[in-house]
Amino acid sequence: MPTDQLSRTFSALADPTRRAILAHLAAGEATVGQLAEPFDMSFAAVSKHLRVLQSAGLVTRGRDAQYRPARLDARPLAAASGWITDFERFWGESLDSLGTYLTELQQSATVRADPARTEPKDRS
Repeated sequence: MPTDQLSRTFSALADPTRRAILAHLAAGEATVGQLAEPFDMSFAAVSKHLRVLQSAGLVTRGRDAQYRPARLDARPLAAASGWITDFERFWGESLDSLGTYLTELQQSATVRADPARTEPKDRS
């Protein structure tokens, strides 16, 4: 079982049903019955998904008479987004480098294929 917050967040997000539940809760709080409507599953199954989301800190449960509406708590998503953004910068830089390398390879192949052709002049 994951112990750090980021691991719990990603573990909870790994399931498509839990992601759909979070998307539903992004529009506002909902009861287990309301969350179960779009799925072909029991209230107990939805409750299990909610428990996983609660343990990851993504959902809180309130009390309104006999109902316990669930609410989205997006704070753990912000931490996950920050972690992903760090790698997005890495991949952006890596892909830029790859693009430059591929352009150089194409220019080199063109010159080798037609030695009479010279590299285009920079018109900047």
